[in-house]
Amino acid sequence: MAKLKMTAAVTSQVQLAEGIYDLRLAAGEIAAQAVPGQFVSLYSKDGSRLLPRPISLCGIDKEKGELRLVYRVAGAGTKEFSAYKEGDTLDIMGLLGNGFPLKKKKAFLIGGGIGIPPMLELAKNLDCEKTAVIGYRDKETFLADELRKYADVVIATEDGSVGTKGNVIDAIRAEKLTADIIYACGPTPMLKALKTYAMENGIECYI
Repeated sequence: MAKLKMTAAVTSQVQLAEGIYDLRLAAGEIAAQAVPGQFVSLYSKDGSRLLPRPISLCGIDKEKGELRLVYRVAGAGTKEFSAYKEGDTLDIMGLLGNGFPLKKKKAFLIGGGIGIPPMLELAKNLDCEKTAVIGYRDKETFLADELRKYADVVIATEDGSVGTKGNVIDAIRAEKLTADIIYACGPTPMLKALKTYAMENGIECYI
């Protein structure tokens, strides 16, 4: 699908955790073609902020023509988006990225922080044995309960308040987990570590 820029209407928005928001958008033309692992760019209405903010797709409802975006407020642009309410509109562009290949292999779905949301739609679409290994800063484990509907869930937290204290690889080792394929989204240091882990263990890996 060629990239499409369109005006999308907000259908709902709720706060999931400190600084974490769940935004639903009516964007039928984009939703119809979307696949897990892709993202869209959201444009600010403030002319001084020219660059759009890329946000991954947490949910895709093709029947309703709706996209679900779960994002963290990290600056002025995302702060603006967090104030939007049902009926408001904003310009978006998509689809961006290739999405994850859906393979029938024993899988790790690994998300760190705001890299966790795309793992939810991926978990819904994968038809295989799967474990979501998800890393948080603290006990605010947004989306974990939803992920449990579609995959086994293992949690790591930086402060040790939930699950394994440490990072996602610490949790994999602590639980003695194995997989044949890794799907991952998160901060660059995490992805670099997972690339090394996958190469050392001969695991197919998509990041």
